[in-house]
Amino acid sequence: MSQLLPTLNWTAGFCAAVLLGILAYRRSSTSNSSIPLPPGPPRQWLGGTKNPKSTNVAFLFSKLVDEYGPVVSIKQGRKVAIIIGRHDAANEIMEKEGGALVDRPRLVAADEIVSKGMRLVLARSGDRFRRLRRAAHTHLQTKAAETYEPLQMHNAKNVILDILDDPKQHIMHARRYATSVILRVTYGKTAPTGITDPDMISIMEAVGRFQIVMRPGSFLVDRFPFLKYVPGYGRDLERRYKEDLKLYSGHMDRADGKAEACFMRYLIEHAEKHQLSNDEMAFLGGTFYAAGSDTTAAAIANMIMAAALHPEEQAKIQDELDMIVGSDRVPTFADHDMLPQLQAFVLETLRWRPITHLGFAHRATSDIIWKGYRIPAGATVYGVHWAITRDPVVFPDPERFNPQRWFDSEGKLRTDIKAFTFGFGRRACPGNHVANRSIYINAALLLWSFRFSQNPLAPIDSMAFEDSIVAHPRPFDVNFEPRKEEKVLRQMMEDYAKE
Repeated sequence: MSQLLPTLNWTAGFCAAVLLGILAYRRSSTSNSSIPLPPGPPRQWLGGTKNPKSTNVAFLFSKLVDEYGPVVSIKQGRKVAIIIGRHDAANEIMEKEGGALVDRPRLVAADEIVSKGMRLVLARSGDRFRRLRRAAHTHLQTKAAETYEPLQMHNAKNVILDILDDPKQHIMHARRYATSVILRVTYGKTAPTGITDPDMISIMEAVGRFQIVMRPGSFLVDRFPFLKYVPGYGRDLERRYKEDLKLYSGHMDRADGKAEACFMRYLIEHAEKHQLSNDEMAFLGGTFYAAGSDTTAAAIANMIMAAALHPEEQAKIQDELDMIVGSDRVPTFADHDMLPQLQAFVLETLRWRPITHLGFAHRATSDIIWKGYRIPAGATVYGVHWAITRDPVVFPDPERFNPQRWFDSEGKLRTDIKAFTFGFGRRACPGNHVANRSIYINAALLLWSFRFSQNPLAPIDSMAFEDSIVAHPRPFDVNFEPRKEEKVLRQMMEDYAKE
């Protein structure tokens, strides 16, 4: 009996400690329970919306913001989703409270099965996310991005030459540009030879697989996670994972030992420093080139669309280019600060047609209190780009394409507003410095080289987008009129930014 007493005392003490911990947790988790959730629709609203498509979820959420206010809550059972759809609310919650929103919600199909938790854009917060993010920053921060400018200039001039050869394929030429830059940065590979190049095709197929698995309601396992453990259920998803890993690993193997400096060679040489496995390195490289090529291509296509639809704004930029650059040379990065109209045009394009309409969901890891409302820990939080960029207070007459809104009363570019193009807080896209440079140099060369106009027999539908997370415009016709003799323009581009 005397031997049993110490054990009983230890057990009693342990149970008491556990009970006190549970009570403390309950007190902390319910201390804010009296603070209401943001307003929102009745509980049955989401249940009554059967499998909304990825392209219309953002529009549905935007309508809720118009009806209920800048921050909206949706309840389905015990789950809570929060919609943030106005500029100031996004800044105050998504940016200033970013520490509580670093996490992503659980995505069984896209993250756990197809990516095994290794895709940076979906990775849950924690050690792996920090390791991946830290490694990515080595080749995406501002100083690194500056070193890619000659590469971007060389490939931007190829867009002009490609359009001269085949103007109807301008969207694919933008894809070729984006693919060329990111392949060189990531793997040290030479540019694809054309839109039918195997590397172009393999990247588009990988992006397509990811877009499908990310569509809301595509896979029951996201609603019923236990299906993940049912033999045979995830066979198709596992196949997609293996296809992606094979593609990414193949590119990584070819980058190993290359003479050219590139991100993947750096990762391999510093694997111990960043504590990444081969599969983690392969997926990080794949995230680089799949996401980088997809978003940049969409932005360039939207820019061409905006110019064709708004000739008066196009003319302002071309007047500025003629004054600053002239006709005897081609624009460069050195001209950037002297081209405010061009910068405003780019900013307005990214606001008018966001690269992603919905954005990627965040998960709150602690309660956030905002203006008397509670965003509870565990809630899925959407900063809806489409709604934020249509905030009528910050962006009056939001459906109007108006680059002049980006200037203050002194004629300087505004810094107090933004479109949150590349996401929020600590989950903002780490490649934004590279992407912004790509968008600028393509805008400068395209608008210096061509006048854009609609085909009167095939008017542009600016609301026609592909059904995907990245909102690519559907194919549209544009007339490209060279602003100088074609032979001269072609020769100037041939001589520009040679590698």
